[in-house]
Amino acid sequence: MRILVLGIGNTLLADEGVGIVAMNELETRFGTSEDMDFIDGGTLSFTLAVPISECDALLVIDAAELGELPGTMHSFEGEEMDRFLGENRKSTVHEVGLLDLRAISLLTGYWPQQRALIGVQPAFVGWGDALTPSVAAALPEICSTASEIIRRFAGSRSQQVLMG
Repeated sequence: MRILVLGIGNTLLADEGVGIVAMNELETRFGTSEDMDFIDGGTLSFTLAVPISECDALLVIDAAELGELPGTMHSFEGEEMDRFLGENRKSTVHEVGLLDLRAISLLTGYWPQQRALIGVQPAFVGWGDALTPSVAAALPEICSTASEIIRRFAGSRSQQVLMG
């Protein structure tokens, strides 16, 4: 089971960098492993289609317009993630890029069956090299939810091996 944790954002734009900050924290928690890749996806690029095509499970963390209080986090898994990306075209600063990456992956015949997006409502997206207090305070919950998803991804593969 190869799991890709993809942090999206720009750490020079305050809360826009929450995906990168969370991904770095998760990499510290989980350490290096042959089964997990942690990638700073920046503001997205089509080059990310390659690591996505090589993973069994994908977890994306990004600032998202959720229409909630700053620091609120929601996770979207599987088809729910796809619906969120498709129905909320202005959900994130990068949603078109993530939606485009999904389209490229589908054209090449591969979009991970196990996939999740953790979206975090920003308070401020503008010049600043630190998260706002409300988004920084949400980091433990974001990382806890991400860790649960990662463990579930890893556990489902173990069950598939045992059952297969």
